[in-house]
Amino acid sequence: MLDPKLLREQTDVVAKKLATRGFVLDVAVFHALEGERKTLQVETEKLQNERNVHSKNIGILKGQGKDVSAVLEDVNRLGDTLTQLSLDLSAVQEKLHNFCAQMPNIPHNSVPLGKSEDDNVEVARVGTPRAFSFPVKDHVALGEALGQMSFEKAAKLTGSRFVVLNKHLAKMQRALIQFMLDIHLNENAYQEFYVPYLVNADSLFGTGQLPKFKEDLFNTTAGYSLIPTAEVSLTNLMRDEIVPEDELPLQWTAHTPCFRSEAGAYGKDTRGMIRQHQFEKIELVWVCHPDESYQCLEKLRLHAETILQRLELPYRILSLCTADIGFCSAKTYDLEVWLPAQNCYREISSCTNTEAFQARRMQARFRSSKTGKPELVHTLNGSGLAVGRTLVAIMENYQDEAGNIHIPKALQPYMGGLAVIEK
Repeated sequence: MLDPKLLREQTDVVAKKLATRGFVLDVAVFHALEGERKTLQVETEKLQNERNVHSKNIGILKGQGKDVSAVLEDVNRLGDTLTQLSLDLSAVQEKLHNFCAQMPNIPHNSVPLGKSEDDNVEVARVGTPRAFSFPVKDHVALGEALGQMSFEKAAKLTGSRFVVLNKHLAKMQRALIQFMLDIHLNENAYQEFYVPYLVNADSLFGTGQLPKFKEDLFNTTAGYSLIPTAEVSLTNLMRDEIVPEDELPLQWTAHTPCFRSEAGAYGKDTRGMIRQHQFEKIELVWVCHPDESYQCLEKLRLHAETILQRLELPYRILSLCTADIGFCSAKTYDLEVWLPAQNCYREISSCTNTEAFQARRMQARFRSSKTGKPELVHTLNGSGLAVGRTLVAIMENYQDEAGNIHIPKALQPYMGGLAVIEK
């Protein structure tokens, strides 16, 4: 959530910045709610002071042997009024909280202005897409011809937007997970976690999935939801926590399945593994000092890039514009891998700095070594990488004319030395 003080003192400035990302802040409604809250709070504090004075007078009057019945009546009357004021104040505070919970984060000054994803800025391209001497096949045609990928069987088991992998493709999926984790743990100093795949509403609110993205979740009758990303479980480890400043930054990773209803993606990427209800991902989360979060964002992005470089997959880096950054994002880089069958780059990782936006929702803090007081941390997250899309990229970029899949050299040790998946 946004800083309440900033909202109160610079409402028009906040409104202008949010407008750059297509969000219209109803300034009149905010001022009305804030005005009502302030009036009730002032009146409450005034009556509390008045009641305290009366209460002290009761003791003095009793000590003097005087009648206190009239003062007691005033105290009781004030108590009844304060009870009602407290209810009214709680109600308006809840309205204000719900109003503010719908506001997205303010874009960082370095985020390019834009009205759609077409205004995203390409930062760099790494690697050269391969020139094929034969018509390329997409991963669906390749996988089905190998007899190791079936959407039909998955549909029988569950429904659309699921897949069954077997034999070497199933092994490659598992190999990619271990390959990515080994690099992030052994070279990039992340701490690995095993986390729940079901989370409560407080966790989803903390990382911004609730209330805005309720329709994108798979919910259970027990009141839990399946995680749309391990970011939810990992980042919420900091909820209601205060860590010493010298422990920062924290670098956490986890491999989990992810579950998304894709409520807003009707008709998009209906073929293949690009947009599934269930997929695997290696999540990278940073918890850091506010002064260091943008240096941490660059490191996080480089860590995700390392995987693509080791697998020798061509990719590009985008700085997302104000209209395309996520709800919690202050700044986001997307990494997009080249998919020959689509003849374009497709997202394989988003690396995001949320600044204090999630931390304020979670009350995630560090204790300042200078003041000794708790302050909000900054949180960052990114994919390192999306496993299924990495599998797709390898299949399409490393195919040969016969429909075989050649395995990247860096991955071969994780495949038991296998160099080619042959028909």
